[in-house]
Amino acid sequence: MTILPINPAANANPDALRAFLGQAREAAVRAGRSKLVSISLAVDALDPLAVLESIFEPGEPHFYTERPDIGSAIAGAETAVAFEAHGLGRFEAVQRWIDDTLEHTIAVGDVNAPFGGPHFFTSFAFNDDVEASEVFPAARVFVPRWQVARAGEITTAVANLVVAPDADLAALTERVWRAHAKFVNFEYHEKSPVEAPASSLSVFRISEAGNYRGAVAQAVARIEAGEFEKIVLARALDLTADQPLHPLRVLNILRQRFPECYAFSMANGRGQSFIGASPERLVRVSKGVLETEALAGSIRRGAGASEDAALAATLVRSEKDRREHEHVLAAISGRLAQLGLKLEFATQPGLRRLANVQHLHTPIRAALPENVRLLAALAALHPTPAVGGAPLAAAMAGIRGLEGFPRGLYAGALGWINARGGGEFFVGLRSALVDGASARVYAGAGIVAGSTPEKEFAETELKFKAMLEALRT
Repeated sequence: MTILPINPAANANPDALRAFLGQAREAAVRAGRSKLVSISLAVDALDPLAVLESIFEPGEPHFYTERPDIGSAIAGAETAVAFEAHGLGRFEAVQRWIDDTLEHTIAVGDVNAPFGGPHFFTSFAFNDDVEASEVFPAARVFVPRWQVARAGEITTAVANLVVAPDADLAALTERVWRAHAKFVNFEYHEKSPVEAPASSLSVFRISEAGNYRGAVAQAVARIEAGEFEKIVLARALDLTADQPLHPLRVLNILRQRFPECYAFSMANGRGQSFIGASPERLVRVSKGVLETEALAGSIRRGAGASEDAALAATLVRSEKDRREHEHVLAAISGRLAQLGLKLEFATQPGLRRLANVQHLHTPIRAALPENVRLLAALAALHPTPAVGGAPLAAAMAGIRGLEGFPRGLYAGALGWINARGGGEFFVGLRSALVDGASARVYAGAGIVAGSTPEKEFAETELKFKAMLEALRT
């Protein structure tokens, strides 16, 4: 990426912007191909979700993720450039495309600010290939036209655009200048464009895809036969409401109720959105340090402190849940060790307490070797035994037939990568695929020796609760 020493804030006028875009067009002419131009500006404090609401269009892709508990949020809308991939080499193909795009990118402004510069918003489906009925590809990455992000007290706005050798400079200047004025003087509206209707939604039909109790019983029998040690099986509930479900309205509810989770929305630009509040970080890379975690083994929260503590103690003592957690931790350690990483983690799991459920939890970190990229680590980690199973190949081969439906982005990897190679991905859990007045809601549980259909069904009921309540509110 070429970073030019131009301060767009100090030269904030249409003539200066047009002159800069003229330089970018000349570079595109010399290169014989279009250039991606990225303009970053530090702006007054903004709520990225409020900005996304103001520019939301069902026919445009968007990406949003937020961790309210740490004051971090990023939103991107519309498409400057995009790429799709599938098959075993999808992670490598996305990395090559990102590298090629950055080689032909010109950036100015607060590029090194938190969330400055172009960001690559990326989704990887659970499987390397998707079925014809699925609405998201196996891998998709895009750079948005407009990006707004908050890191603590710092808000950064980014405009990305493609400048072709024959670009219309007047039209490009007008578009970027209009966006600049909006972000610098953004006005909130008291009534949100995605505000809930006067009465709560009435979900009038719920059906289930597949026979979960039967699938669990079959899985336990196959575990006893030695086919695999663990397999994660999901349930899918199909809901139909009496009016359209707006993904950003549901997202507002999730971010408020689950501030310790990744509230997220990924829209494909054709009317469907994958939304949720995921508790699980898959991988984060910042300043040469990789962070991930093992999150497996679950129990509900208690009504009061005493019951909550008793349930936590039951979880910690549970041989079945400890074994499930150890499967996940061992697999993560083994896969990252193959990349040359030396991992640091506690010898005993702690607890991760969410609003309605608590998990066994082991944070993991390691220095990232210079020759290992974020997407290489992501490819090694996905899917973890927390969403797939062990041995992985045997579990993956059994999941589709037992579940009876395609997962799509459920239990896939969603996140972003910046121009410096840092980024963050989370697992697409506690989630739903929203399409007009319909939604498919997902939840799963790990099946190991000793699992029972009733207990695993109850665990998924617990995990469904948050999303079902958000959709009905």
